[in-house]
Amino acid sequence: MTGYTAPMEALGGRRARQRPLGRARGRVLELGVGTGLSLPSYPPNVDLTGIDIAPRMLARARRRADSLGLTAALEVADIEALPYPDGSFDTVTAACVFCSVDDPVRGLREAARVVRPAGQVLLYEHVRPHNPVLGKLTDLVSPLTHRLFGPELNRPTERNVEAAGLHIAEVRRRGIWREIVATSRAQRRGPVARVKPPQGRCDDGPDRRWRLP
Repeated sequence: MTGYTAPMEALGGRRARQRPLGRARGRVLELGVGTGLSLPSYPPNVDLTGIDIAPRMLARARRRADSLGLTAALEVADIEALPYPDGSFDTVTAACVFCSVDDPVRGLREAARVVRPAGQVLLYEHVRPHNPVLGKLTDLVSPLTHRLFGPELNRPTERNVEAAGLHIAEVRRRGIWREIVATSRAQRRGPVARVKPPQGRCDDGPDRRWRLP
């Protein structure tokens, strides 16, 4: 766990990522697998490939996979230029990754390219808070976090997903966290609709979940 991921895990990353990643199916590609923190979150029957740009991180992910008794292909690759043919995967996932990708829209376009037409892109990301005060504070802090650790805390990830040509089929909002299920435009059946949110509040507002009707 790095100096950046440790606080993000403490803010809810560890347990909450299990819900979206637990929906993965078939042949799965995890973008930015890092040290393998997400590996235990996947269903046991998936065919998992994980990529990262940092070989040292992948070495730690391999050790983690071995300790968990998991089989996964862990490869060095760039999210913005994936080395896979179009439509190679049933599911593409990322957890706390698109805050630090240099060109997030380009990376998301690559995700859209390699996922199969009937597939899904599952994202667990933090975004700029809607709260005006917290949003401005995040804008002030983001240049520092980007310079010291890499991530930018004020990324508009939902907008970036749509800009990349994906359709957001479902999104769960809790504070700064977003659990996003995206599909290809061809799968789009109608507008995203709001359903009754679960009870509970957090610093940036109530739990909200939106999905297709």
